[in-house]
Amino acid sequence: MANPPRDPLTSLRRSIASNNPPIPTTSPDAASSESVTHNLGVATHLHFTGPEPHSFSLDTPTRFISSDNPVDLRSIYFAWQQKDVNIPVYIASAQKLSDELGSTGRAGSKVQNLVFAERLDLITWLEGASDESEYIKGLESDSSAAKSAQVASGALGGVSTVPSGAAGARSGKQIDPRLQEIYNLERKMGDRNSILRGIKPTDFSHIRKHSEQFFKDRKKPAAAAPATATTTSLASRDKKPGRRPDPIILLSPSASSLLRMSNIKSFLESGTYIPPDSNLAGSSATANILHVSRLLPSIDNQRAFRFILVDTPEQFKPDYWNRVVAVFTTGQTWQFKSYKWQNAPDLFKNALGIYVGWRGEDVPGTVKGWGRGVTSAQVEKWNPQQGVSGRWRDREVVEGIWDRVEDSMRSRGWSKDGGPVEK
Repeated sequence: MANPPRDPLTSLRRSIASNNPPIPTTSPDAASSESVTHNLGVATHLHFTGPEPHSFSLDTPTRFISSDNPVDLRSIYFAWQQKDVNIPVYIASAQKLSDELGSTGRAGSKVQNLVFAERLDLITWLEGASDESEYIKGLESDSSAAKSAQVASGALGGVSTVPSGAAGARSGKQIDPRLQEIYNLERKMGDRNSILRGIKPTDFSHIRKHSEQFFKDRKKPAAAAPATATTTSLASRDKKPGRRPDPIILLSPSASSLLRMSNIKSFLESGTYIPPDSNLAGSSATANILHVSRLLPSIDNQRAFRFILVDTPEQFKPDYWNRVVAVFTTGQTWQFKSYKWQNAPDLFKNALGIYVGWRGEDVPGTVKGWGRGVTSAQVEKWNPQQGVSGRWRDREVVEGIWDRVEDSMRSRGWSKDGGPVEK
């Protein structure tokens, strides 16, 4: 039986999981070290090592779909290489690589830019943090193999006969005709797994498209009817999506901010403040997307929320703003110029504002003027002699911030099954 064709996305995910990344080469055969290169503008193939070495052309289309078109392997691998850089650097690097491909005589080859949501979804899937992706089509071999297994087990067709005659012929034994007749009348019994598995593929993208049209029609204003508490509650329930979105927290990009991408994760997760420029801050300084998980008992005491942390809304889609639950600010209004709500009072009516300063110092007047929409917190100044061992009071500050975030999300309608209620 022939081996099924290999899938480039699956190969890339497995190589990342095994910490054995693929090698860009200038030929399908990577046996020669001369064909190995780290320049994607020159490389033509991606070689995967391991028990069964194999290669893919970098122009191979993958199962990752963007704007109804498959994305080539070169763009996928490039997005993975650039996973830790911010969005402007990623876009500039992609354009530079496309220009380099054109200068080498491959004008038809270029790197496709993935938008914020697509890039985040791809990196999450490749890292193994999620087994599902709305942008990745399922393998056809998965549904074919499941269907073949059901046919072989008798789950399809109801009655399955035992080919005793063929088995007897192979073993050299003669089967009594009467016994063969009894075998032919046997009914194959299935267990709950074989009966409930079904024959349809597990790709539900067609249902998603159909449901989008359905909810779009439901959002149209109905004929004049009296608004009652019952109809209002049903309308609110219908607006909730089936999948709970991840809430978003925006950080200040200001260099004077005490909390930046390099130290926000340790602060919110571990309850420990570390200076953003310290060597203790780790490797998150160049990351433009971070994730923090937090259980909010008053909303969902079983499943933790996964918060997305970013310091710029540049690649935001319009609906992303409805998922912004908190904004860290230093009091500088230029931070809001690229926001949906550029006026601070309007911004903090839709998202909780958070100001973090040094203990003992006054809160800026601009922050005080924004009113109850902004919560202020103060941390102890960093003492290099004590280091992290002297940061025992930070935990209390962090818990207070999370309590305010939880109260704000609950008041906006976040629930264990859906996001905020649209206004």
